[in-house]
Amino acid sequence: MTPSLLHALVAPLVAAAVAAGATGASAATDPVGPAPAPGGPGAVRHTSSEEPSSVLDYWTDERMAAARPIGRLLGGAAGGLLDAPPGYGATGREHQADDGTAPEWTGGGAVTRTTGRVFLSMDGRDFTCTASVVRSRNASTVVTAGHCIKDGTGAWASKWVFVPGYDDGEEPYGRYTAREMLVTPEWARRTDDSRDFGAAVLREGDGGPVQEATGAQRISFSGDHTGPVRSFGYPARSPYDGRTLRTCSGPTHPDRGGTSARGMSCDMTEGSSGGPWFAGFDSGSGRGTVVSVVSFKYASDADTQYGPVLGSSERRVFDEAQNA
Repeated sequence: MTPSLLHALVAPLVAAAVAAGATGASAATDPVGPAPAPGGPGAVRHTSSEEPSSVLDYWTDERMAAARPIGRLLGGAAGGLLDAPPGYGATGREHQADDGTAPEWTGGGAVTRTTGRVFLSMDGRDFTCTASVVRSRNASTVVTAGHCIKDGTGAWASKWVFVPGYDDGEEPYGRYTAREMLVTPEWARRTDDSRDFGAAVLREGDGGPVQEATGAQRISFSGDHTGPVRSFGYPARSPYDGRTLRTCSGPTHPDRGGTSARGMSCDMTEGSSGGPWFAGFDSGSGRGTVVSVVSFKYASDADTQYGPVLGSSERRVFDEAQNA
């Protein structure tokens, strides 16, 4: 990890945006296609032993309202997951589209079904993130940030539940608990911010697998997205409250702070962590190709969010998840 990253606030904030008709859009992963070529370590995996009913009972309306967005201060005296400083990310600006702020998404479409809030416990504290349903063989796989599943080299999350289509307290597709959680080995073994990616395999709900209720987005691991993106998430730190789906859109650029992630202008705050970045997003249908997830911001720059470039390591995580 480079010295410049010691001042980075890796908050659950990187969900980038995709402009319709974006150049550089990646081809979608075919979930029934061949597995990636061997040559790297597989995913680091955790099987939940929790009783699903106890997880669902745990998340009362009061606990969900009190859950905090995760923040991570690299190089701080108290490593691991932290709440970000009060007011972090607040700009006092009006939220206008395409200027780096995050207006509420009112376009409808598939993205309002496939994106949802995540509620979890980590090290005895309750947190919230964002995740997205993607096409998979088991119809039960969602992708998110690695830090929404595992505290780097530390603890795994518990009481992990996904609420697709969450909107101001409404839960139109119910809640789904996680039976398997997977992250990249680089994240689990050395908290590599370039590989902050994870997947959760959900238990079936009353109507079957989550994908049957919500549909699913395409995902690509070609690692070549350099054009504009559109990101989505549920930012929960002021000036946002986590109750509605927010979005940003614009071009991406390389991170010069020491990671291989890409950045884009967006002031979404913590809680948006794990939210999808889409290439080739179509506003009419609400569909695109997931090419990254919200990962981190630097403490010195609350208006730029970063997401990992999805490649072979992330593909192995996804492949193990969709076959679980």
